[in-house]
Amino acid sequence: MTTAPPSEVGGASRRPSLLPLGLLAAAVATLAAAWSGAAAPLALGDPGPLVRWGIPAVGAVSTITAAATIGLLGMAVFIVPERARTNRRIDAARLAGMTAAVWTVAATLRVLLVSADLAGTPLTSDGFLQQFFRFVWELETTRVYLLNAILALVVSLGALRARGRAAMGWALTAALTAVLILALIGHAAGTASHETAVNALAVHLLAVVVWVGGLAGLALLRPTLGMDLPVSLSRYSTLALWSFVAVALTGAQQAWIRVGSLAGLGTPYGLIVVGKTLALVALGYFGWTYRRRVIAAIGTDPASRALFSRLVVAELAVMGLATGLSAALGRTAPAVPDVPAPPSRVLELTGYPDPGAPGDLAWLTAWRFDWLFLATALLAVGLYVAGFVTLRRRGDDWPVSRLLVWVAGWFVFVYATCGAPGIWGRVLFSWHMVMHMAVAMIVPLFLVPGAPVTLLLRAIHPRPDKTWGPREFLLQVVHSRAMRFFANPVVAAVFFFVSLAAFYWSPLFEIALTTHTGHLLMMAHFLLTGYLFTWVLIGIDPGVPRWSPLMLLVILFATISFHAFFGVTLTSATELLASDFFTQLQLPWGPSPLADQYTAGEIAWGVGEFPTLVLAIIVARQWVRTDAVESRRLDRQADRDGDAELTAYNDYLARLRERTEHEQ
Repeated sequence: MTTAPPSEVGGASRRPSLLPLGLLAAAVATLAAAWSGAAAPLALGDPGPLVRWGIPAVGAVSTITAAATIGLLGMAVFIVPERARTNRRIDAARLAGMTAAVWTVAATLRVLLVSADLAGTPLTSDGFLQQFFRFVWELETTRVYLLNAILALVVSLGALRARGRAAMGWALTAALTAVLILALIGHAAGTASHETAVNALAVHLLAVVVWVGGLAGLALLRPTLGMDLPVSLSRYSTLALWSFVAVALTGAQQAWIRVGSLAGLGTPYGLIVVGKTLALVALGYFGWTYRRRVIAAIGTDPASRALFSRLVVAELAVMGLATGLSAALGRTAPAVPDVPAPPSRVLELTGYPDPGAPGDLAWLTAWRFDWLFLATALLAVGLYVAGFVTLRRRGDDWPVSRLLVWVAGWFVFVYATCGAPGIWGRVLFSWHMVMHMAVAMIVPLFLVPGAPVTLLLRAIHPRPDKTWGPREFLLQVVHSRAMRFFANPVVAAVFFFVSLAAFYWSPLFEIALTTHTGHLLMMAHFLLTGYLFTWVLIGIDPGVPRWSPLMLLVILFATISFHAFFGVTLTSATELLASDFFTQLQLPWGPSPLADQYTAGEIAWGVGEFPTLVLAIIVARQWVRTDAVESRRLDRQADRDGDAELTAYNDYLARLRERTEHEQ
C-alpha cells in the first residue's frame, strides 16, 4: 500500500483559518488609532471621534488584508508546489478572495471617513452624503482611495473565481496595482522632493505588502504544506530578503526627506520612524535566523518546525506593530514641513525649478538623477551580470559582446532620463524629442542583441513542481497569445507608429509633461514599444516564429517612412502641440514654443535615419547568414543522399521536356 505524502494527508480537514489574521488586524487597528492622536479633537473642523479613530484603524486593516491577499495569491502562483489530490492553489485563491473582501470593506469605509475628515464634518452631519458624491472623484486623495477600493473588489471577485495560475496572476497584478497607486497621496505627494519621495514610497509599499503578505500566506497555508514547507519557506526567504533590502533603502530615503536631521528624531514623527527602524532590525534578525537555523533543518528536525512556528508568531507580531506605526505615520505631521518654494510657473507645471538655458557643455555635465530610472538600470545590469557569471562558472559560454551591449544600452537609458535630455526635456519640446528618440530607438538597439531572455533561461534551472519561478513565468509570457499578437511584425510596427502619433496629438502628451504618473507611463511606453519593434526585426531570443528577412525589411522601411512623415508633419505644423502647457511656461530664455516644435520635428526626422540603417544592416546580415546556413544544410544532405533532390528535379525537367515534345 502506498502512503500519501504528509502534504496530502488530511488535506480536506486541515483548512487554514483566518481567525489569527483577524485578531492581528484588530490589534494593529487599535494600535494605529492610539498612536495617531485620535483622542484629541481638532481645533478647527473636527469631524468627530468616529472619523479620528476610524481612519487609522480601517487604514491598518486595509493594509493587512491587502498584504494577506497579495501573499496568498503569490503563494499560489509562485511559491507553493502542486501535489496530486490536493487543491491548495484553489484554497489559497479562495482565502485571498475572502481577505480581499475584507480589504474592500475597509477601503470603502476609508473613502467615507477621509471624505468626512477633509470636509471637517461628522459622518452624520446634514448634507454629508450629497457633498460626498459630488466631490469624491474630484479630490485626488478620495479618488485614489476609491480606486483602491474598486480594485480590491475586482481582486476579490477574480480570486474567488480563479482556477488556473494565469487568472490568479492577473488578480495578483490588480492587487499590486491597488497598493501602488496609494503612493500618489500622503506626505510623499506633498513634499518638495515630490517625484523622489513618490518613487521611494511606491517601492516601499510594494516591498512591504509582498514581505508581510508572503509570511501571512505561508502561515495560513502551513496546515496543508506538510513536506513542501521547507521548499516553500526557502523560496519565501529569498523573496523576503529582496523585500527587506528594498524596504530598508526606501525607508531610509523617505526618513531623510521627512525627518531632515537627528534633531527631527525627537519629534512625534521622528519617534514613529525610530519605532519602525527598530521593528525593521528585529525583522532582519528573524530573517537571518530563518536562513541560518530553520530552512536547512525544517524538513527533518521537529525542533526546527517548533522554532519556525514561534518565529512566525513573533515576526507577524512585529510586522503588525510596524503596520500600525505606518498607519499612524500617515496621520502625523512630518518633522520637516513642506515649505512652499518661491512662486514659479515652471515648478508648478513640472514639479521642478526652471533649469535655465543649457550651457555649451550641458550635454555632458548636466545631471539630475531620477532614482527610479537609475535603480531600474542598475538592477537590470546587476541581474544580467549575475546570469553571465553563473554561466561562466558552470562552464557555459556566453559572448562578452552581449554583456557589453546590454550595459551600454542601460547607460544610454540613464543618460536620456537623468542627463541633459531628461532635464530640459521637461520644458522644451526639442530636448523631449531627443529623450524620446534615445529611449525608443537607440536604447533597444543595444538591449535586444543582449538576448536577456536566452540568458535567463540558460542561467536558471527549471522548477519540477508546477510552480512559476522566474524561468517559467518568462516562458509563459513569451509563448502567450498576447505575445503572439503583439510580436506580429505588422502589429508591432503599427503599434510603434500609431501610438507615437496618438500620444503627441492627444491630451496624453500634456499629461505626461505635467504629472509624475504620466511621465513614468510615457517612459515605459517608449521603451517597451521600441524594444518590441526592434525585437521582431533583429531579436535572437525565443518567441514567435520569425518572418522572412525580405518581409522584415519591407516592414522596416514602411515604418520608418511613416516615422519620417511624423517628423515632417511636426516641422510644417502651425498649431502648437500641448499648447496649454508650453504657453503657460513663460520661459524667459530659449526659442519660441512653435520654433522649438519645428526643431523637435527635425530631430524626429533626422534621428530615425541612423537606427534604421543599423537595423537594415543587421536584418540583411541575418538574411545572408540564414542563406549560408541553409546552403550548408543542403550540401550535407546532398552528400548523404547523393544529391537526390537535384536528381529528382532534373528527372522532372526531363519528363516535362519529353511530354512537350510528344504533344508537338
